[in-house]
Amino acid sequence: MAKGLTRERIVAAAADVADRDGIARVSMRSVGRELGVEAMSLYHHVASKEALLDALGDWLMAQVEPPPLDVPWRDGIRTRCASLRAVMARHPWGPAIVESRRAAGETLLGHLEAVLECLHRGGFPVQLAAHAFSVLDAYVYGFVITEQSLPFEPGGGVDELAQQMALPADRFPRMVALIEQAIVGRGYDYGDEFAYGLELVLDGLESRLAASRAGR
Repeated sequence: MAKGLTRERIVAAAADVADRDGIARVSMRSVGRELGVEAMSLYHHVASKEALLDALGDWLMAQVEPPPLDVPWRDGIRTRCASLRAVMARHPWGPAIVESRRAAGETLLGHLEAVLECLHRGGFPVQLAAHAFSVLDAYVYGFVITEQSLPFEPGGGVDELAQQMALPADRFPRMVALIEQAIVGRGYDYGDEFAYGLELVLDGLESRLAASRAGR
């Protein structure tokens, strides 16, 4: 057994590999190289590659702030979604890991339970809570993926891109209006859209919750 090797060090090294090379490159061998040990040494602490990926899911979700349960449900969910976005932005491989685990760990399961408890305390029936969970995660993950794929740097570069596009107004009048009236020269930052969009989602959920309470 390699001296000083622990499960925690192994999982942290796997996260480093995923951050640098992508989740597909995470293997017992690549993590062993990251730690400067033989891959076989890892099996004393982690049973398999799948167990390592399960542990990565827990490692990731340990960084996400769960919704506080002493505040209204909207506030709690808003806090959790903002934290989830920040963590997934730092680790773009995160959504694939979290959503693909069959053997989810205690940390991941505890986080999911906390979200459902927040919705339950807010009066969400089980089926509506399931819909809410789905749409909230889809929004956060989708936003992060879009933000990472944009052809300009966060917080800058969008004006130059818009000028390079030089869209003809006769063919794309709505696009040109959007660029001229909402983007160019206005310090536009796509990241600012997150909070606004989340409020739209929360508004929709609140409306559905009111309807369920009214029996509609």
